[in-house]
Amino acid sequence: MVLEYVVKEKEKEKTINQIIKEKFDLSNRLFSKLIKNKKVFVNGICVDTRTRANNDDKIVIDLNYNEDNSNIISQKMKLNIIYEDDSILLLNKPSGIAVHPSIKHYEDSLASGVKYYFESIGIHKKIRPVNRLDINTSGLILFAKNEYVQENLIKQMKLNKFVKEYLAVVEGILEVKKGVIDKPIGRKDGSIIERCVRTDGQNAKTEYEVINQTKEFSLVKCRLITGRTHQIRVHMAYIGHPLLGDTLYGKKSTLINGQALHCHKLGFLHPITEKKLLFISDLSCEQKFEKVFEKLLTK
Repeated sequence: MVLEYVVKEKEKEKTINQIIKEKFDLSNRLFSKLIKNKKVFVNGICVDTRTRANNDDKIVIDLNYNEDNSNIISQKMKLNIIYEDDSILLLNKPSGIAVHPSIKHYEDSLASGVKYYFESIGIHKKIRPVNRLDINTSGLILFAKNEYVQENLIKQMKLNKFVKEYLAVVEGILEVKKGVIDKPIGRKDGSIIERCVRTDGQNAKTEYEVINQTKEFSLVKCRLITGRTHQIRVHMAYIGHPLLGDTLYGKKSTLINGQALHCHKLGFLHPITEKKLLFISDLSCEQKFEKVFEKLLTK
């Protein structure tokens, strides 16, 4: 993928550096990397970007360079691809698969499958998931195909322009059917995994709405305003309605293996075209919810 821009008359006294930073909003880290690897061209020639531009100069930034991704083992894997173009890869992740490699999932993480797929289509880049899903959380997960795209999408998240909506089945009946949980989240003392609501934690905000319920469970739509680790799981447990099957913040269930949480909707501006994109994944793709829905639909 390349980024292109034609210099306008009013910009001809600016340096190539200034124009690139203004038009593409590159981080200093990425900009330095591009300069070091000689990936910035003006009219087809690699130039010193400190030079001044001329009217109608064509600036091209080449992002098609290889990166070291040897920290991830390449593994052939069936991927449920929802959408793909030169910038992004959107997958539907099943429950039970880790996104990142770890001691327990060194060769069978989703990152390994994405690396294998990227190599098969000639992409040799670091694996860059944009939104993070826990091992037992299913649904939509987005991968950036290069650092520029990743930076753009992360900025959208920080500016609350990136929509992340989940469906969760929680224990019990919520008296308040629609609301906002605005409680800071931090690491629980003595644990490297578990989080909790604590006054000295990071700002965390979750919007929720009950969309179906029985005498035992509620199906809740949750929208993340912030993106803290385990945010929905922690917030729902905090108000007394832990996710069904969540053994970390609730209890084990015979109806479902792992927490009943599904990334249902992602919306964002395409980093290159700036077109609004919205993707939806319903629960029919995730078999682990079948028994739960038998209960929810039989009131």
